[in-house]
Amino acid sequence: MPYVLANSYDADLKIWSGSEIEEYFAPDLSIGEIIFHEMRRHPKLIAQISTTEETILTREELHSNAMRVASYMRSKGLLQSDIVGIIARNTSHIPAVAYGCFFNGIAFHSLNIAYDRGTIEKLFSITHPRMIFCDGDEYEKVRDATRGMEDVEIVTMRNHPEGGSTPIEQILSSPIEENFRPVRLEQGIDQTLAILCSSGTTGIPKAVTITNSRQILAGSQDLTTADIQYTHSSLDWITGLLTTVTSGVYSTTRILADNVFDPVYMMRLIEEYRITWILQAPSHMAMMVNSREFESTDFSSIRKYLFGGGRASVETQHLIRSRLSSDCLHFAYGFTELGAMATMNYHFDEKPNSVGRLVSGLKAKIISEEGESLDRDEVGEVCIRNGQHWAGYYGNPEESHKVRDSHGWFHTGDLGYMDDDGFLYIVERKKDMLKYQNIMYYPNDIETIISEMPDVAEVCVFGVWDPINGDEAAAAVVKRQGSDLKAQDIVDYVRGHTDAKYKHLNGGAIIMEDLKRSPNGKTNRMSTKAYFLEVKDRN
Repeated sequence: MPYVLANSYDADLKIWSGSEIEEYFAPDLSIGEIIFHEMRRHPKLIAQISTTEETILTREELHSNAMRVASYMRSKGLLQSDIVGIIARNTSHIPAVAYGCFFNGIAFHSLNIAYDRGTIEKLFSITHPRMIFCDGDEYEKVRDATRGMEDVEIVTMRNHPEGGSTPIEQILSSPIEENFRPVRLEQGIDQTLAILCSSGTTGIPKAVTITNSRQILAGSQDLTTADIQYTHSSLDWITGLLTTVTSGVYSTTRILADNVFDPVYMMRLIEEYRITWILQAPSHMAMMVNSREFESTDFSSIRKYLFGGGRASVETQHLIRSRLSSDCLHFAYGFTELGAMATMNYHFDEKPNSVGRLVSGLKAKIISEEGESLDRDEVGEVCIRNGQHWAGYYGNPEESHKVRDSHGWFHTGDLGYMDDDGFLYIVERKKDMLKYQNIMYYPNDIETIISEMPDVAEVCVFGVWDPINGDEAAAAVVKRQGSDLKAQDIVDYVRGHTDAKYKHLNGGAIIMEDLKRSPNGKTNRMSTKAYFLEVKDRN
């Protein structure tokens, strides 16, 4: 029997509600306090295994390392009002850095390693971190980006440069403060836990604050000490933060890997470590099913397979499900500003195209362009309310008010609708709307058609401007391994599967080895389009 999320509907207010949150911990405890106490309860359990650095740490060892990091920060005079910067891979000691920050009530601002010097400079100039943790590989880039900031200590996690940085080993050999205890938060659970970055597909990413509220645990309460967790996401992405938090709270074993994502390596990890819980990007799923090793990999250990951050074709989902020993592949829809999952779909067979029902503690409504609440099966902007404090985009109140209104509703920018059973369907991003000869359409309309082609692994559709027609649809496609698919095949297929001329690939199609992506792994529609135009110009 699939897990059931209970939703209710207020027909007068036209608002859907998830079930009430069940509190497993005292409501005034911070995330840091919970993790501190839980780690002491299970000292001998294995906390983490780094497969790329070949390290194993028990919870006792990880707890000690986290206290040393926290004690070092205290010795340097860092306060709860200070910020710590992180720009690093999933290396052995990054969890200790995160937990050390949690123990001290200090928020960390985490950036992706792929950011260039200019982006790092702009983002860290917003939060002014006192201490920055990075790999030696990024040291010079980080140093140059922070030259104008005073008293910034850079700690390197590995590949230490000669001089200039503090090696993490120096901190891990420093003393633990006598009678060490996690701090009580000055602002209670409303205090900021971490600062992440928006996906950044348009312009410079924003610094998104995440609070200490329990909402980040929603949908993960079934984790136990027997679980083995894995996500390839690093700490700059909400899925990386969520996995770090839940592994600490529920005393699981976490598998770490700091390599560039490799689908074959990922499948080997699943087999070798008997991974039970996965949180993955749809693009990584597509890469896995497109690998020769997919059919021979043993996925039987997995009991919960979550994916989110973008769409996965129904075909990809079917292929993944065919290899699992139970019905445990679930779409998790959410957004960084919420700091948690918003909905989960535990009913793929009945609702294959839905992102699911609301998780506990949330409310949702669908609104028109005029801001009026819409009824069931009516398409509008999806709005979510969690009733929790949100500090907004760090240092950017104007943009904060655009995404969260005065009544506490997050305006997602996603167009969708709720059906009679309380299942949410996402139609498209509002900003992705295109117009061909003044007829409105969305890239997903065409992506859905192309995804039905058996030789298509991934697809990205975008508009190419034509002075007469407006936005002509064009497609970039990754074909399945061994396929002889041609670009013209895709154009012909779309033309044969829709009578709407404005949905034809009037702008053409290309085959790519891989789509262009944002640092967090999402398909970057703008960059893929730019590559498409570059290729077309050359030809």
